[in-house]
Amino acid sequence: MSTRMVEVRAKVMKQNDLLARALRERFTREGTCVVGLVSSPGSGKTAFLEKLLRGLARDSRVAALVGDLATENDAARLRRATPNVRQITTGTVCHLDAQMVEKALESWRLDRILGEELRFVLLSATEGEDKPLKYPTIFNSSDVAIITKMDLAEAAEFDLAAARRNIESVRPGMQVLEVSAKTGAGMQTVFDLLHAQLARARHSQVAATL
Repeated sequence: MSTRMVEVRAKVMKQNDLLARALRERFTREGTCVVGLVSSPGSGKTAFLEKLLRGLARDSRVAALVGDLATENDAARLRRATPNVRQITTGTVCHLDAQMVEKALESWRLDRILGEELRFVLLSATEGEDKPLKYPTIFNSSDVAIITKMDLAEAAEFDLAAARRNIESVRPGMQVLEVSAKTGAGMQTVFDLLHAQLARARHSQVAATL
């Protein structure tokens, strides 16, 4: 019975990988810059994304897919920054798979959409410096660490140097950015990073058509 369960799981994962590959090829073909945000609840992800969408919408067409177990609260909030927001309600599932993403993208024109060729992991100043040590996998599978709620760092007695050391210990060389969605501090660095990523996506689109 155990072997059978493993075989079923392997088959499902293979189907997911194939669909995910097809989505990546579609993103490249259409010059789409796709960015994933991962974090624990309460890290300030929605506030950060709202600020990000507002800033990028000035010169790019942006959109967001939001995954949550229940409610459309986050999607409703993000629509204040852009109307191009869709909610994926997962029920009891704590992650998004490729099929969920494909279905949510139906009828969307995918040029310059922010939505995973780049993954940000968010850690808030109110969560503590040891979060990377407790959850190393999420940091190992991400490209950039973003420390949020820096406006609360002093009040929370957050040790920034210790947080950076912990991130470095689980993901050597990882880029770390410090931001406050409330004050806007550090957000320009994130905008610059994403504009560079978008330029690379456009370059890939041109190369794919040659």
